[in-house]
Amino acid sequence: MLMNMKDLLGVAYKNKFAVGSFNVANSEFVRVVIDSAEEKNAPAIIQIHPNEVELVGDEFVAYVREKCRNAKVPMAIHLDHGSSVNDVMRAIRNGYTSVMIDASHASFEDNISITKEVVKIAHAVNVSVEAELGTIGSNEGSSEGGADEILYTDVNDAKRFVEETGIDTLAVAIGTSHGQYKHAGKPELKLDLLEEINKMVGIPLVLHGGSDNKDEEISQTYLHGVAKINLSTDMKNAFFQEMRQFLTNQPSAYEPDVIMPSARKAAQEVVMRKMDLFNSTNNAYHYFK
Repeated sequence: MLMNMKDLLGVAYKNKFAVGSFNVANSEFVRVVIDSAEEKNAPAIIQIHPNEVELVGDEFVAYVREKCRNAKVPMAIHLDHGSSVNDVMRAIRNGYTSVMIDASHASFEDNISITKEVVKIAHAVNVSVEAELGTIGSNEGSSEGGADEILYTDVNDAKRFVEETGIDTLAVAIGTSHGQYKHAGKPELKLDLLEEINKMVGIPLVLHGGSDNKDEEISQTYLHGVAKINLSTDMKNAFFQEMRQFLTNQPSAYEPDVIMPSARKAAQEVVMRKMDLFNSTNNAYHYFK
């Protein structure tokens, strides 16, 4: 079942669980996400970054739409980190049900101005809009971008930003980063800041950089307004590590139907664990009441 993300996340926000939003770069990952969601009876979001669009091509989204429409659970298709109005327009033409405009590296006033323009365009065709305030960090290996230094979301700025732009969801910077953490230890999320932002803005919040964080902290985020958690690195690592191992053990293998199944299974195990962690498992029934 394909949905507008505003409607999808509104249910999660109300019922205090988070929907996993998973970056896909080929049909194998689409299958991983949808098969996991159906097995866990959980809503899910398939998101595609502009870098990934360049890899798979615009026509790929038609395949994703068909798979999502036929899924037994609620799904949305989301543009991850669109950097311009052109990115957004391309996504809308291709059939996404949600877009992100990331003008977080611009000045605060420019971020508002650019985001307002995107909201006007997207809402006119029933596409929801996510924007970002503050900056998400970037670790080694990520192609999604980010900042060398995390700039935490300011509570008062968040309130004004939401009121003036009319966005549907807000990505907040509370200590996460894209990519894999190479250093010892894992980051500590500023849950007190998250709680303040949630009280101030009253719309579903988004956590980027959902891989490789402490489970006990992630499990607190959806109690304080996070309704969407982005995940890419953990899923992709599981997939390609298993594929490398398989090809090392069976160097003569070349058929995709021989090579892919174990990699897909490894990634699916990660995705299903995350659905449990995000508390979305067995919550698809909320959408069919």
